[in-house]
This record gives sequence, structure tokens and C-alpha cells, in this order.
Amino acid sequence: MSLTIKTLGRGRRVAAGSLIAVTALTLSACQNGTDSASSQSSSAAAPATSSASRAQGAPSTGGSPQSAGNAARPSSVAKPSAGTSGVPSASQANPSAMTASDRCTAENMSLRLGRTDVGAGNIRVPLVFTNKGKKACSLRGYPGVSLIQRDGSAVGTPASREGGAGGSVRLQPGQSAHAVLHTVNDGVSDIPCWKDSQIVFVYPPGSKESMTTNSGGLRVCGGTFTVTAMEAGVPS
Repeated sequence: MSLTIKTLGRGRRVAAGSLIAVTALTLSACQNGTDSASSQSSSAAAPATSSASRAQGAPSTGGSPQSAGNAARPSSVAKPSAGTSGVPSASQANPSAMTASDRCTAENMSLRLGRTDVGAGNIRVPLVFTNKGKKACSLRGYPGVSLIQRDGSAVGTPASREGGAGGSVRLQPGQSAHAVLHTVNDGVSDIPCWKDSQIVFVYPPGSKESMTTNSGGLRVCGGTFTVTAMEAGVPS
């Protein structure tokens, strides 16, 4: 009788030990399963978080929400350099002295004939341009010159160019420059003189706007009618 009791007691101890072992394995498996799922979930979520951070302008290495917000502010965006689309270059934001905007035009000048110089059969008359504007401007090259009558009809042909092109003449407000009209006296050549003119019709160098002044009865003879390039000042 006592033997049976001992056997049963041992069997209960074995069964109890087996139950403890099974329970431990089950708990271990559950714990391992949870850890594995958590690890897989974390690794799967990491790329999405990184992509979202990059899309928002945050550093790919992560960081606090405050640092991510700072990275996404407009002030962190690099400004376009000069010369790119929509940004002017240094040469576009600052024109040179020879640009059209700096050239003396008919609008900001006055025009007159200077004192006639007669000698050795030649007649030379200064064509004087004066800067009447409020800022400095430049003239360079030859003016276009024709003689006309009061009704607008042309007298002869436009003046041809004489001498070199010269350099740029800078005129401060009130300053003058001149070109010289040249013809010859009647009788110097067998070529007949043109009719008397009443008006000198002029295009300043580089301009498409005309100016006029009284010709003082200037008459071209000998088929000679020329104009020089601009020079500074006015002949005395």
C-alpha cells in the first residue's frame, strides 16, 4: 500500500515537472515571437519614417521634431546664384557708358550752327550739340545731316563722312560738342551750287530721332558736302 503511494507521488512530481517545462517553453516561445514581431515591425517602419523625414526636408539621420521643422523652413533653401534663370548678371544689373540708355538723344539736347569759318576757298560750319538734360550723356561718331527747304523738300544729298570716327565725347549738363559741316565757295569747281537751304535736318549719332535748326541760308557748292565725327567743345 505504501509502495503505491510513493509511486503515485513520484508520478505527480514527474507530471508537475513536465507541466512546468511545457509552460516555460510556451512562455519562451511567446516571448521570442513577440520580440521577433517587434523587431520586424521596427525594421519595416524605419524606411517609411526615413522617407517621410527626407520628404519633409529633415536630415536622413533623424533628429527631434524641432530639428526637422527647422530644416524645412524656407530660410534653409539655397538662393539661386547670379546668372541663373530669372537672376540678373552683374553686367545686366550695371550697363556700361556706351549703352543706348547713356547716349545723348534729340530729346535731351539743343542744336545750332556755330560761327562760319571761311578760308582758302573752303566753308566750314560747326554743328553744335548742347546737353540740356539733368544728367551726363555721351556722343560718338558721325551725325546724319541733310539740307532741306521750309516745305520739307530735300536740297541735294545727305552729307558724306569726312575724317576718322574719333572717340566718345562725354557731356555734363550744359556742356557742348560739335561736328563740322564742310563745303566750298562758289567758283572753286565747275560743279554748280545747290539751291539755298533754310533748315539743317540732323540725326544725332546713334539716334533715330531727328533735330532741326536754321541753316542761315547755307549753300553747298562744288559737289562738296561733308560732316566730321563729334568733338568736344565749340570752336572759338
